[in-house]
Amino acid sequence: MIPFFPKQIAQRAILVYVMALTAVSLFFMTHAMGIGYIALGCLWVVGFFSLLVYCCKKWLKLSDKQVLSNVFLVALALRILWVVVSYFYYDSVTGQPFEFQARDSYGYHADAEWLASEPWSTTWSFLFGSVMYADSGFPLYLTVIYKLFGPVIIIPRLINAFLSAWTCVLVYKMASRTFSEEVGRMAGIMMVFMPNLIIYCGYHLKETLMLFLMVACLERIDALIRSKQMTFLGIVVPSLLAASLFFFRTAMGMAALFAFASTILVSSVPSMKRTGKRVALIGWGVLALVVFAGGSIASEVESLWEGRGENQAGKRMEQTLRGNKWAKYATGTVMAPMIVALPFATMVDVDEQYGQQAKSGGNYIRNFMAFFAILAIYEAFRRKKWREFVTIGAFVIAYLGVVASSGFNNSERFLLPGLPCLIMMWSYGVSTLREKTYKLLTPWCIVVFVMEFAWAYFKLGSRGII
Repeated sequence: MIPFFPKQIAQRAILVYVMALTAVSLFFMTHAMGIGYIALGCLWVVGFFSLLVYCCKKWLKLSDKQVLSNVFLVALALRILWVVVSYFYYDSVTGQPFEFQARDSYGYHADAEWLASEPWSTTWSFLFGSVMYADSGFPLYLTVIYKLFGPVIIIPRLINAFLSAWTCVLVYKMASRTFSEEVGRMAGIMMVFMPNLIIYCGYHLKETLMLFLMVACLERIDALIRSKQMTFLGIVVPSLLAASLFFFRTAMGMAALFAFASTILVSSVPSMKRTGKRVALIGWGVLALVVFAGGSIASEVESLWEGRGENQAGKRMEQTLRGNKWAKYATGTVMAPMIVALPFATMVDVDEQYGQQAKSGGNYIRNFMAFFAILAIYEAFRRKKWREFVTIGAFVIAYLGVVASSGFNNSERFLLPGLPCLIMMWSYGVSTLREKTYKLLTPWCIVVFVMEFAWAYFKLGSRGII
């Protein structure tokens, strides 16, 4: 087992990024990204891989508690720094501390600011009377914060920094318990330096809180399955966390329940070999399903599933009408095989997609590291250990499967919830590298280069620019 991220792989990743960015910028020079976004992308990619290599080796001999402390403190410091810098940057550039084209962000803020000045009855009626449950969790959370501290914009973002750092710790714990301590450390460090997770801390969006609840849910499910004893809280906490996800995104709640059920049914960890524990958990799951089946959330689940085809067709038609002529070809059948590598990195300046350009370095990291997610799946089956990793795998399959069949299969925001589990898979994939599989990295580098160039061509060509 490889206990750290190899320097040779980091160097390849950086080299492929520089080559792809240079080729795209030169070939599509009239639509090249601004120098600021090019510099930011290089900072994200070079910083991620360089710091990953450095910390993996530097922290190798530290105790578990020291690593846990380092993961949290470094993650928190980076995120607070980004929150403060981005706050003042956006305020100076746009006139308000919100990112470019901040429709959702500003909408959440405006609603919460209004609800904070109203009685709780108004909040309850507005959120659960006229808005779908799947979009009520974050406005309620933001309203509570504004009622406590006032509508101070930077406070929720500082809380985001704390929650995101805590999420890194949870991933470290879960990956250590599921795979090994070395894999857990690698996953925790990847979480610390993952650009997209840092960037979202500076947004007034639900993603950071949603990811925290999702990872906490999966970590508690994993802890419950592996513990020798069952307690009331041990069962109730992951159940409540899974239920809370339905108030943020229905597909996430569905995926969490699927992961819970799959883990109970097929997990091969030693503690699940006791028949009584498996039967008790199955009984609890059936009871929860009965309670859940008759409510409004169940109606949303049914609506999401039955409307998945119309959702995709409608989204593609909307993009086509906006001038994206080739969007109709990005169907679930085409995108599903690439889902662990999506979203593609945007390396051209088109349609003022500044958010995508800011996250292009992070999306490239996802494209490159997808090799190790695929390798993790292969090695889990080859070594006959897939049943031990079923919680992570089931969530990834369920959630990304739903997204792949929707009209948002290359939407970075919709794909983001799969990232923590993918990072754990990346870490396991790296740890299983052998001479035979390492040789496959070279052709993958070529695939990634082609992928980035082709995506730039697709974005420009579909709009009739080239």
